[in-house]
Amino acid sequence: QLQLVESGGGLVQPGGSLRLSCAASGFTLHYYAIGWFRQAPGKEREGVSCISSSGGSTSYADSVKGRFTISRDNAKNTVYLQMNSLKPEDTAIYYCAVDVSFSSRCRRYLPDMNDYDYWGQGTQVTVSS
Repeated sequence: QLQLVESGGGLVQPGGSLRLSCAASGFTLHYYAIGWFRQAPGKEREGVSCISSSGGSTSYADSVKGRFTISRDNAKNTVYLQMNSLKPEDTAIYYCAVDVSFSSRCRRYLPDMNDYDYWGQGTQVTVSS
């Protein structure tokens, strides 16, 4: 069974930090690039970040560049998104996803949800005073 599970979301004050985790089971995450996405109420799902299978290449949306860091620990079959200096506009459900067809590298600079085959259930991030 192929499964992705996000965790680490929660309520944080502006300027605070959270680390999201995306844990995979049923397949070897090492083979695939992983994308992080987010979706705020009433808005379309947008690509946030992508990391290649080895972790050697990363990309970020302009809105999060310099504040978010994507990383992976292939031995743990897990990808992380470290989020610092959080802003209220970062409030959203965050999802990780796998592009099985393209595999080892990010297909585009910013991940496009139409390219991704498997998704986690999402984890809620709320940035508020």
